[in-house]
Amino acid sequence: MLFAAGLGTRLKPFTDKHPKALAIVNGKTLLQRNIEYLQSYGIKKVIVNVHHFADQIIKIIKDNKGWGSEVLISDEQDIVLETGGGLVKAKELLLPSEHILLMNVDILTNLNIETFYNNHIQNNVLISLAVAERKTSRYFVFNKSNLLVGWLNESTNETRGIELFDDNIHQKLAFSGIHIIDSKIFSLIQQKGKFSLVDVYLDLMKENKIIAYNHSSDQFIDVGKPESIVKAALMFN
Repeated sequence: MLFAAGLGTRLKPFTDKHPKALAIVNGKTLLQRNIEYLQSYGIKKVIVNVHHFADQIIKIIKDNKGWGSEVLISDEQDIVLETGGGLVKAKELLLPSEHILLMNVDILTNLNIETFYNNHIQNNVLISLAVAERKTSRYFVFNKSNLLVGWLNESTNETRGIELFDDNIHQKLAFSGIHIIDSKIFSLIQQKGKFSLVDVYLDLMKENKIIAYNHSSDQFIDVGKPESIVKAALMFN
């Protein structure tokens, strides 16, 4: 599932008239690039959630016949539901798949999905989070066994799940917006309506295994700001 419903406010002025999914890097939209990226690992059924300028996304998918993939739309035009609410709304489109790859449409990476998936299966976990040693303001916090134990906002010193961040027992890693979930999660989510998967994960980590998959050596960029499109064009042909 590609999360493409967000307003993309950081990408203004482009997003004043277009959805962030249609931002162009070297002649291809982020949407096309990520659908083709998933295709390269044999993933040819993709759900895309839409809200902001939804009609533009629906049209380009239809005009390009999904770039060779089966692309289904989860319509959030009435209200944007964030990642958690968006996942729940798309449930019927995602099942009966046992394992589901989730990805933000506005990131570009060369992370090896096959290796990521194999690691998820071998560790027999509910959720695997692609993370990296990258400077940001908000981090997932893991113990030394790579299990999720909390969350940290360094700009506000807010913590969740932990009282204090301790280098001796914790590691802080930046979330890359790519995750693999076991479909059992649908029976465990308590939240309703509009909510973030971060909140879900911080609830579920107490009784379920949620692990870090560190891909710091991979290329990665969050194409969230106009200047990042220029950087992305240098990284991805």
